[in-house]
Amino acid sequence: MPFVYNMSNFMLRGALRLFGDWKVEGKEHVPPIGPLIIVSNHLSNLDPPLLASSIPRRVYFMAKGGLFQNPIASSFFRAYGAEPLKKQGGDVRIINWALKMLDKDSAIGIFPEGTRNPDGMIEGISGVALIAIRAGAPLLPVGITGSEAVGSPWQVAIPRGRFRVRIGQPFYLPSIEGRVGREQLKLLTTLIMERVASLLPDSYQGVYHLNRKTDKVG
Repeated sequence: MPFVYNMSNFMLRGALRLFGDWKVEGKEHVPPIGPLIIVSNHLSNLDPPLLASSIPRRVYFMAKGGLFQNPIASSFFRAYGAEPLKKQGGDVRIINWALKMLDKDSAIGIFPEGTRNPDGMIEGISGVALIAIRAGAPLLPVGITGSEAVGSPWQVAIPRGRFRVRIGQPFYLPSIEGRVGREQLKLLTTLIMERVASLLPDSYQGVYHLNRKTDKVG
C-alpha cells in the first residue's frame, strides 16, 4: 500500500481547503488505467504534491537529485514515488526508469521545463518527447496557476493562495519512422509545451505565448 503517498496527499488536500482556494478542472480527462505521461508547467515547490493531489490516480515523479542527499528526505521522497534525476536532459538511467514505469501501465509526472519558473514558461527539455515516442504512451497536459505564491518549502504545509489546476485532454505524439533527430525532438517538445500553455492564462505562457499554435484544450 502506498501509505506515504496517500497520507501525504490526504493531508495536503486538507491544507489546501483550509488555508487556500483550490479548484481542479478536467478530472474526467484522466485515463483511469494504462500508461500515462503527465506534463505540467512548474511554478514552485508545491507543484508536485499539488499535481498528485489533483490527479485521480497514483503518480510517480522525477525529482532533482539534490533532494535525495539527506537520508531521511531521500526515504520520504522514494516512498512518495519520486526517482532522482541526476543530470538534467541527459540522464539515460532516468529515461529507462520512466520507460519501465510506463511499461507497467503507471502514470508519471514530468515538468519539462526542468526547473521552477514563477515568471512564465521557458523552453522545455526534449527528454519528455523522447520518452513519449519510445513508450508510445499518451500525454496529459496540465496547467497550474497560483502556486507561485508558495515560496520556501515550509510553506507547502500551509498553502495560502488561489490555486487552479486545469487538466486538458490526453494526446499522442505523431509516430516517427526510424531514428529521431534533435530537430524533430525539439519540434515535438514545442508541441507538448504548447498544449500545456493552451491551458494557462496569457501571463503564464512565457516563451510559448507568441509561438503557440494549438487550439485551446478543454
